Amino acid sequence: MSMNRRARLRRVLAMASCGLLVAGGATGCFTEPSALPTVRDFLIAWQVGKYDAAAKHTTGASRATVAAALRQVGVQLDAASMKLSLGLRDAAGRAENASITKRGDEADVRFSVKIDLGENGEPWTYPSLMRLKRADGGWKIVWDPSIVHPRLGPGQRLAVVSEPAERAKILDTSGRSLQRRVSADVIGVYPGQLKEPRTTIEQVAKAAREQAGFALDVERLLGRVESAPPQRFMPLLTLERHEQSALISRLARIPQVQRQTGTPEIGAQMAPELVGRLGPATSETLQQVGAPYQPGDTIGVTGLQLMLQRRLAGIPTVRVVAQDMAGKHVQVLATWPETDAPGNDPQEVRTTLHPTLQPRADNALAGLRGPASLIALEPSTGAVLAAANRGSGGKNLAMQGSYPPGLTFGIVSADALLHSGLTRATETECPGSVTVAGRTFTNRAQAKRSLERNFADGCGTTLVQLGSRLDGKAITDAAARYGLGKDWGLTVPAFTGTIPAPANEAEKAAMMVGEGPLRVSPLAMAVVASAAQSATWRPPFVLTNPRDAESPPAQPLDVAPTSDLQKLLRRSVASGAAKAANVGGSVSGVGAVVDYEEDGKKKTVSWFVGSRPNLAFAIAVEGRVDAARLAARFLQGTSVQTQTPTTR
Repeated sequence: MSMNRRARLRRVLAMASCGLLVAGGATGCFTEPSALPTVRDFLIAWQVGKYDAAAKHTTGASRATVAAALRQVGVQLDAASMKLSLGLRDAAGRAENASITKRGDEADVRFSVKIDLGENGEPWTYPSLMRLKRADGGWKIVWDPSIVHPRLGPGQRLAVVSEPAERAKILDTSGRSLQRRVSADVIGVYPGQLKEPRTTIEQVAKAAREQAGFALDVERLLGRVESAPPQRFMPLLTLERHEQSALISRLARIPQVQRQTGTPEIGAQMAPELVGRLGPATSETLQQVGAPYQPGDTIGVTGLQLMLQRRLAGIPTVRVVAQDMAGKHVQVLATWPETDAPGNDPQEVRTTLHPTLQPRADNALAGLRGPASLIALEPSTGAVLAAANRGSGGKNLAMQGSYPPGLTFGIVSADALLHSGLTRATETECPGSVTVAGRTFTNRAQAKRSLERNFADGCGTTLVQLGSRLDGKAITDAAARYGLGKDWGLTVPAFTGTIPAPANEAEKAAMMVGEGPLRVSPLAMAVVASAAQSATWRPPFVLTNPRDAESPPAQPLDVAPTSDLQKLLRRSVASGAAKAANVGGSVSGVGAVVDYEEDGKKKTVSWFVGSRPNLAFAIAVEGRVDAARLAARFLQGTSVQTQTPTTR
C-alpha cells in the first residue's frame, strides 16, 4: 500500500472515530478535546488488567501507587471478573442518565461497576463517580480511592467476610442429634501476617496432600486468604486430632500458620458411614457440593453430611466491607444473600435410625475383625432402623455392599417355585450332588422330605433340581417382586442388586442357590425379608425430612405362596440350619456361607437374612462365621464375643 493511500485511510478512520465520539456524547472532534477518550481508555485498561496504562490517565502523584490500588481491587475481592461501563444503569442494563457532566475545566463522570465474586451468587453492581480536570491540553482523572467505591477512603481496603450459619443437625427418630463433638484443631492464618501468602498456602497444600491425601485448590484458597480481612483469623483446615495428628504437627511447623483447638460437632454419634462427618473443603468435595462453599470452609465430606450439605449448612452470609488495615473502622458495602430469601437458613435432617436398635446393631458386630454389616428395617413402613458397619474402611457396606447371596436367595427361588404350583408340603429330594449342563452342585444327602424340611436344612440340591420346573424368566420375575435390581427412589446411595437373566441351564441352576453373577447388598436382602414377613413389598427409606420424592408404591404379594414361604423361613430358624437365631419371638430366616471368586481372588461371605414381627434385617460378614449367632445377639441386644472370620 502506498504512503498516500495509508494516509487517506487514516483520515477516513479518524473521521469514522469522530462520528462515534459525537454519538457517544463528545462535543466534537475539531473543537475542544473531549473527556470521553480519557475516561474510556481508563475504564478499558482497568477492566482488562492493564493497570499501569490506566494509571497514566490519572493525576496520581505516583502512577505505581494508582496501578497498585487498581490491581488490588480484584485481589481484595477475589473477583472472578469485573465489568465497567459509562453511565448509571437500570436493572435491565439501560442507561438512566448522562455519563459526563462538564463544568468548564472540570467534569464529573458517572460509571457502573459490576463485579462477579465467583462463589457468592449475584454479581455486585454499584454506581461510582470520578472527577476530571484539564491538564496539558487534555483531560486527566483526579485520582481518589473513592473511584474504586464511593465509600472507600484513604488508607482503607476492600475485604470479603464469609460468615457461615450454625449448621443444622441430623436427628434420629427420637429427635436426638446423631452428631458428636470431637477434639479438633483448626489450622489457619492471619492474612496480614503473611510475608509470602502464596508460599505459605503452597506449603499447606503440599503437607495436606502428602500426609493425608487432601487435594486443596491452591489458587482458590490463596484468593480467599488475600481477600479476607488482614487482622482476622482465616481457617484453612479443620482436622480431627486423633485421625490427623501427624498432619497437624507438620502444618504447625510452617511459618505464620496458626492452630486453634476446639471440640466441634463434626463426628457421628452412630452409623458414621451413613450419617457422615465434617472436614476440610477439598477440591473433590467442593466439586460435589458446589457454590457457595469455598476452600477453608468446614463442610460435609462423607455420608448424609456431604449429600445434604446445602440443606444442613444453608447459604453463608457474605459481606464486602471497607476497612482500615487494623480492622477498627469497618463499613459494610454489600451483603449476600438477602436475609429474608427462602431456603437460605440451615434446616435439620430427620432420619429413621432408631436410638435403641442402632446401638444393638453396632454391638452385634463389635467383636468381629473383618468387614461386616447389619441393616434392619420396619416391614410395615420400609423405614431403615439401623445401618451398622464394622471394619468397612468408611464404606456403607450395609447399603452399598455387593455380594453373592448364596442360599439366602433361596427366599426368591422358593417364591418362584411356590408360584409355579408347589407347596411347602410337596415331597422333594435332597441328593448329595446334582449336575446340570456340566456344573455340579453338592451338599449332604437326605431322604425324600417335604420342601419345607429340605429348605429349612439348607439343601441346595433340592432347589437346583426343582429349578428344572422353571424358566429363567420365572426366577427374574420373582426377584422383581422383591424389588431386586430396581430403582427404589432413594436419596441415599444404595445397591439394589444385579440380577442378570440366566443364559443357559447351568446359570439357571446356579441362580437357584444364589451363585454365579448374582450380586446383592445387605439392604436388598433385608428388603426381601421385609416383604416376605409382611406379604407386601415396600421401598426402604432413611429420611423422613426431607422424604424421598419419587419412591415406588408398595406392592402386595400373593397370599397363598407368601404364606407357605413364611412357614419355610420360620422352620429354618425353629429347627433347621439357622436355629442359632431362634431366640424367641417367632424369628424367621435363612443363613448361608458363600465361597466365590472375584477379581481373581477367592472370597467368602457369611449371611443371615431374617425377620421377626415388624422387624426385618440382614447380616453379611466377609469371612466364615456363624451369622445366625450374630442375629441372635442383635435380637437379644447383647454384645458378641470376639470372633475372627476365617477365609477359605
